[in-house]
Amino acid sequence: MTETDSAADGLKLVTGATGFVGSVLVDQLVADGVAVRGAVRREVTASGSFEPVMVGGIDGATEWADALAGVDAVVHLAARVHVMDEPETDPLEAFRGVNVEGTLRLARQAAEAGVRRFVFVSSVKVNGEETPTGQPFREADAPAPEDPYGVSKREAEDGLRALSAETGLEVVIIRPPLVYGPGVGANFGSLLRWVHKGVPLPLGAVTQNRRSLVALDNLVDLIVTCLDHPAAAGETFLVADGEDVSTARLLRKVGDALERPARLVPVPVWMLRAGASALGKREMARRLLGSLQVDASKAREVLGWVPPVSLDEGLRRAVAPLRR
Repeated sequence: MTETDSAADGLKLVTGATGFVGSVLVDQLVADGVAVRGAVRREVTASGSFEPVMVGGIDGATEWADALAGVDAVVHLAARVHVMDEPETDPLEAFRGVNVEGTLRLARQAAEAGVRRFVFVSSVKVNGEETPTGQPFREADAPAPEDPYGVSKREAEDGLRALSAETGLEVVIIRPPLVYGPGVGANFGSLLRWVHKGVPLPLGAVTQNRRSLVALDNLVDLIVTCLDHPAAAGETFLVADGEDVSTARLLRKVGDALERPARLVPVPVWMLRAGASALGKREMARRLLGSLQVDASKAREVLGWVPPVSLDEGLRRAVAPLRR
């Protein structure tokens, strides 16, 4: 048995184990024959697929000893996520409490418990919010987060690198863009439902922007690779499907996946921007009308990783619940 095989046999801790990404990751690890412990906020009935450990809320005071006992590697997915209508009066402090203090508390206790590797799922928002078309973000770019969520993820990354240098804990950072798959929510989930219902969308003229996305199964596959690949230690990876599309092209692909045409009305982009500004929806407009591309070639070069699922297949899987 090789050193890598031995590492792969070790117990893995997944935080956010019942979430959108975590539940699929746990299923994949279990299917691969890996023992999994899942950290959850509330008590859940043992499913038989993983060992649940309730940790409650995550912050700088969370105790992780029970969850970390005997663990070889950690995947940290749990986070306070970005929302369009922020309820907190001080969003940055709210994000820092969970995403920075909570993450570093877990990582330090993991190092003290003898955990070998810590995979942190961060966000492309550490790079920024928008790219000029044809000029994708790369891992070596200077971070430029613009909102409290992105700032908190960057601070967590910086803290993890410092902790790794201090303790020897192997840290791997993954920055995904928009993740889609069965059960996806937020704005992308709404777009899927609108296309499914045949709602006319005024986005037919949005053909010059380019967006990178990552299918849920592709993200999970990279996380699994990073858990044990020797070359992943100490690295940061951007991840994407490998096919960047305009908003109009994406919606047409969604229609193809649903086997019904997307009803797109060609409203000029300048008019959409003006309307969104008047309605206080500039951020939503930037996501629909602007470009955000990532260059995920580093994962291919360093890890030999290739996305197993194409954009078209990822969309077919994402809309499967709607078709049913």
